[in-house]
Amino acid sequence: MAHYAFINEENIVTEIIVGRDETEGDWETYYGNLRGQRCIRTSYNGNIRKQYAGIGYTYDETSDVFVAPQPFPSWTLDANHDWQPPTPKPDGDHVWNEETQKWIVS
Repeated sequence: MAHYAFINEENIVTEIIVGRDETEGDWETYYGNLRGQRCIRTSYNGNIRKQYAGIGYTYDETSDVFVAPQPFPSWTLDANHDWQPPTPKPDGDHVWNEETQKWIVS
């Protein structure tokens, strides 16, 4: 059993399905042709394409990875395709406050 992400023209994931394992054939092409939409395999345990795709994720074709949606406008994408806050998260239970641009105790 494998998981596949359908992506639109902007490389945004629109749907995830469970399908056949690719070792048995070219299922990305098969499902893509069936739906008329590009289909890319994703890995539930993150073994391929960095992380499991979700609806709204972006497929970065150059790096062949799925990138999560930007959590806050102030966060930036690092070289490892992870979103980073303007300041590192302190130890303990904190949540980001976009308005103040600070971590607050939750």
